[in-house]
Amino acid sequence: MHSRGMIHENDQALRGPRPAGYRTTADRPGALLAACPAYAPTPLSASDGLAATFGVGTLWLKDETARMRLGSFKALGGAFAVAQMILDRAGGDDPMAPAAQRAASGMTFITASAGNHGLSVAAGARVFSGHARIVLSASVPEGFADRIRQTGAGVIRVPGSYEDSVAEAARLAAENDWIHLADGSWEGYTEAPALVMEGYTVLAEECRRHFAALGAWPSHVILQAGVGGLAAATAAHIRAFWDHQPRIVVVEPEAAPCLMASLKAGRPAHAPGPVSNMGRLDCKDASLLAYETLRRDGDVFVTISDAEADQAVATLSTAGLASTPSGAAGLAALPQLGLGAGASCMVIISEGPEEA
Repeated sequence: MHSRGMIHENDQALRGPRPAGYRTTADRPGALLAACPAYAPTPLSASDGLAATFGVGTLWLKDETARMRLGSFKALGGAFAVAQMILDRAGGDDPMAPAAQRAASGMTFITASAGNHGLSVAAGARVFSGHARIVLSASVPEGFADRIRQTGAGVIRVPGSYEDSVAEAARLAAENDWIHLADGSWEGYTEAPALVMEGYTVLAEECRRHFAALGAWPSHVILQAGVGGLAAATAAHIRAFWDHQPRIVVVEPEAAPCLMASLKAGRPAHAPGPVSNMGRLDCKDASLLAYETLRRDGDVFVTISDAEADQAVATLSTAGLASTPSGAAGLAALPQLGLGAGASCMVIISEGPEEA
């Protein structure tokens, strides 16, 4: 597969103590999830067939396609953030306690979403007796909107881009005194997205436990990024807690390389481009928290084309897994990395197939 993408080596990557921005431990979200009947660690398995196809020694697939019946890793972030915000207001450590339920009944959470984050926030609000409003841009499939409505949340459609939906969510939150729960962060707005990212560390901790029990670790971890929350939370957890330190590769659509652009600029930078078929990754502005993390922890930044992402979906299907261009983006980057038979790689299949 010929690549038209860019590769940027992060020669300025740092190690050691990091500035406080969010919790990199999975202790709090892990404790909450332990009491959730829908929670179970998602599969992490080696695919010999795909390893041979991509020319690497071992290829580990972290399969998020059925996570907590919501179908993506996002189930870990928004729902945890809702629960923790309720506990912060009510006190205690049980979001189902009467005091927490009373507090939740007066809380309305609003967020923009490309689909999965909104579904997680909406599901969390339903479970914990709060209310949710989800703002979707025109490009988000109606199947996502229908699934969100089925939770009892309100869906607000706006014309324009994902960035337009973020602006509208922030405006409505201020106008109605609702709680803005974005998964991206920017100057002056970090506390809520920090909770979302904390929820994602559960995925990284599941992987750590698996590799520690096995006594074998990947040499490369390949992480797709939109605003960068999953990639940053996973990278930060790896740097803090994994016994073996892999090279971390961050993958973005060539139509939305906001993290690569930010890294090159030395500050968060806008990355304009056409609409990408990687809908959940098609974000033109990086999360501030994600940028601050990945400029320290990311070793290589790679862009992939829509065609490469489509091909990765088709290749993944040969292993019996159905996903999307966003979900298979990590696989799509493998050919241009040229890692060879000595490499042991982990990729995240971050979501199941879209509903039209």
